[in-house]
Amino acid sequence: MKYRFIKITAGLFIWTLLAGSIGISNTAMAKNVILIIGDGMDDHQITIARNYLVGSRGKLLLDQLPMRSAVQVLTVDEKNPQRALYVADSANSATSMATGVVTSPGRIGTTAGSDQDVINLVELSQRQGIKVGLVTTSSITDATPASFYAHVSERGCENPNAMVEYEKYAGIIVDCSQDLKANEGLGSISEQLVKSGVDVALGGGMKHFTAAMEGSNISVLTEAVNQGYKVVTQMDELKGQHGGKLLGLFSPSTMPVRWQGQGGRKAENPETSFMNIFHPMLGSVIYPEPMRCEDNPDYGDMPSLALMSETALAELTTDGTKSFFLMIESASIDKQAHERKACGSIGELQQLDEVLAVALNFANSHPETLILVTADHGHAAQVLPERTIYEALDVPIHSPGQVARIKTPEGAIMTVNYATNNFVSEEHTGVNVPLLSNSNGVGRIPAMLTQPEIFTIVKDYLFD
Repeated sequence: MKYRFIKITAGLFIWTLLAGSIGISNTAMAKNVILIIGDGMDDHQITIARNYLVGSRGKLLLDQLPMRSAVQVLTVDEKNPQRALYVADSANSATSMATGVVTSPGRIGTTAGSDQDVINLVELSQRQGIKVGLVTTSSITDATPASFYAHVSERGCENPNAMVEYEKYAGIIVDCSQDLKANEGLGSISEQLVKSGVDVALGGGMKHFTAAMEGSNISVLTEAVNQGYKVVTQMDELKGQHGGKLLGLFSPSTMPVRWQGQGGRKAENPETSFMNIFHPMLGSVIYPEPMRCEDNPDYGDMPSLALMSETALAELTTDGTKSFFLMIESASIDKQAHERKACGSIGELQQLDEVLAVALNFANSHPETLILVTADHGHAAQVLPERTIYEALDVPIHSPGQVARIKTPEGAIMTVNYATNNFVSEEHTGVNVPLLSNSNGVGRIPAMLTQPEIFTIVKDYLFD
């Protein structure tokens, strides 16, 4: 049995005492922070998008920020938290940014092994009277946004029906029995969101709000209304000022992406001839046909990430409040990479670049706004030569993975390779990720840092 409420309250009490000792006041003017996260957006993903969107000699808006550093992603083993792992998932990496604590894959706002709740940026901001907004193209209960407001032992426990021996997918069972409210826990992630007091939460995930609250006959969505949230579900409803708290749920789960491969294509295996069966150096190889990126018909009337972010900024400043923390996530850079869909990832990185324009425009009129752009972890996609450099050997040398050959607007073919496994879903990688910032980050961000230090940078900027 876990006494989470007591732990969190005690932690906030200690934080309040610490804040007083270093001169932080609830009445002191805090600054704004906009943290933009590209899920799975390492330099390879940025390079792929740059090549397609602006050409190899062009620059994304990301590339024009004045501050750039590298972030080492840290992860530990669940059974032995003293032992490092080298590849993260979105839950533990977002927890690092939201809390400053290194934990194990799958955990949301909790420690590895001991399963203790750790205070996050949302809780600290609210303690200081700072407004909070969360915007994502995934479910608002998905790992990255959830890490900023929730505490649960497994990221899959997104709604009250997914708490006890829940089959997440393909026979993988998750269990958050210890997090049930009946066991002194805080309940599922969606239940925690509606109780969190977050001022603005926009994204997908309606299916996680239709279930009944634990121990109740009312749905999580009804409880959101009871907690003072105005609920919107259509793009047109984002227009105008809403006031109060705003919850936007625009799709059952992850929001559809903007782009897809031509005819819905994704990366495909090179095809070898019959002789290759007898020896890998015999025969010939046929590469997949090149494709273009095209509009995804399922995107429809989804609100863009930029529109949702503009709405969040308007709501966070509607009553003249001068201080807020806003996390914005372009989630499907990662999710499309898992599915080997390069065009989908490119379109979602384009959405992130558009959001950066929104943030910079806001900062022009609110100069005390720190903008940070980073990723939670690396991903599978790599740019390979269009043909192997060993082609002159006249043997069927090819990638062991799956390949998407994309026709770029500058008239070339870009080969994107996926080869982390032979399963239906690609995996994350352990590469460093970038951290970029507007001029407010100059002098505050070192050339190299670990991911938990992002928490410290945000906290120090907001509260010092």
